[in-house]
Amino acid sequence: MRRDLPLSVVVFVVGTASLGAEIAAARLLAPWFGASTIVWANTIAVVLVALSAGYALGGRLADRDPTIGGLSRIVLAAAVLLAIVPFVSGPFLRASVDAFDELSVGVFAGSLLGVGVLVAVPLLLLGTVSPYAVRLRMQHVEDAGRTAGRLYSISTVGSLVGTFAAALLLIPFVGTRRTFLVFALLLALVAIPGLVRHRLPALLVPLVVLGLIALPPGTTKAGTAGDRVEWEKETDYQYARVLQADDGTRTLELNEGQAVHSLYRPGSYLTDGYWDDQLALLWAGGRTPRSVAILGSAAGTTARAVGHYSPGTRVDAVEIDPDVTEVGRRLFDMDGPHLHTYAADARPWLEQHRQRQDAIVIDAYRQPYIPFYLTTREFFSLVRSRLAPGGVAIVNVGHPEGSTQLQKALAATMRSVFGPEAVLRDDGEPTNTMLVATTSRTSASASLRGAGADLPPELDTVMDQVASRLRPALRGGPVWTDDKAPVEWLVDLSLADVATGKYGR
Repeated sequence: MRRDLPLSVVVFVVGTASLGAEIAAARLLAPWFGASTIVWANTIAVVLVALSAGYALGGRLADRDPTIGGLSRIVLAAAVLLAIVPFVSGPFLRASVDAFDELSVGVFAGSLLGVGVLVAVPLLLLGTVSPYAVRLRMQHVEDAGRTAGRLYSISTVGSLVGTFAAALLLIPFVGTRRTFLVFALLLALVAIPGLVRHRLPALLVPLVVLGLIALPPGTTKAGTAGDRVEWEKETDYQYARVLQADDGTRTLELNEGQAVHSLYRPGSYLTDGYWDDQLALLWAGGRTPRSVAILGSAAGTTARAVGHYSPGTRVDAVEIDPDVTEVGRRLFDMDGPHLHTYAADARPWLEQHRQRQDAIVIDAYRQPYIPFYLTTREFFSLVRSRLAPGGVAIVNVGHPEGSTQLQKALAATMRSVFGPEAVLRDDGEPTNTMLVATTSRTSASASLRGAGADLPPELDTVMDQVASRLRPALRGGPVWTDDKAPVEWLVDLSLADVATGKYGR
């Protein structure tokens, strides 16, 4: 190596930090904006724009100052900025979410701005490194192609290592904040050898970063007024936390926290929320269900209630995130005589388990989106094939208040499988609609009123309320398939409609 600074190592580490920071940035946004395809698209787009601008800038800087010291100063600056990102993210993202909530703007603009402000500048600086390194390494014009190809190959291998290191090792084991700091530390360490005149002051950067790594991470998001954070974790799938109110009520929030995914009230099995409607509709098939599958059981609010009110019912609680199931058992009293839990994705689980169910509940949200593969004709065909005669399928449709586009699409898709008159709706809450499809010939309303007489009075009351609200599902939506199911696009358009007063009815 002719140069004082091993350029190949610098290029490799910069490649590692670039893609590692991209993975960490998406994770950083998840507690505030979710982890949808749109958020990922925004993250990737901002990273590509920043790197592209960096490539163009790097060539110019290299021509002006073709020295190892010039390159090292850029890498050190990127290290400093990358280390700052996780510490300014909380207040900034909270303010960003509040501002966009007030304007009722969808997740697209919010996540785009969040990623742009937080990571664009350090990634732009990292983008300058490869063309800068090519300029430093190139000795003869005839070697230009080979030199550029080798260095960009090393950078790409570094990016691959950074991707897997962030996703499989750093984020799961040390957390998002320390993931940023680890990459910042690596950048600072490879920059120091090239800073001949300012090496001692530059040593302060990795020392400070090491100190920041040693700091306890603390709470990612503080509790709201009157609530305290009882538990929080960055799981393999999402950011999750449990809040506890002064009266002992506990709520589970996932990712951005715009919705409560489970609720526990000491001494009560009813919640005064949509879970009560979901529970009551299990009897819409005309009999007490012998078996129920809950796809997206979260911390087990509905599963716990079924175990109490119908102790003879087998409950298959399917939740993709085992940490959420674990906290359900620990903090939400998730238990029952015939409760079986599965850490699995909803649709593959349903494919693999062929036993017939009297009821199948689909409540697998990453707010505000349903995974697209749980909204299609092929999926509902699978659901129907797993229902026993007279069985019922229940879909919790979360939507912006006043918007009906999502439930219209889901209703049309369910009708294409269950029949034109077999799908009903229960508009129990402004932002939650239950869609119900049954293969029973008995009226769902009559079934609920008849079953309630044999159940405790509090559940009988809920059944009467649900029965009185049941209406035919709305019409006018498209039928979605595995090939085309634009869930996220439709939800974001609905958010825009709400913002402009066009409620999509």
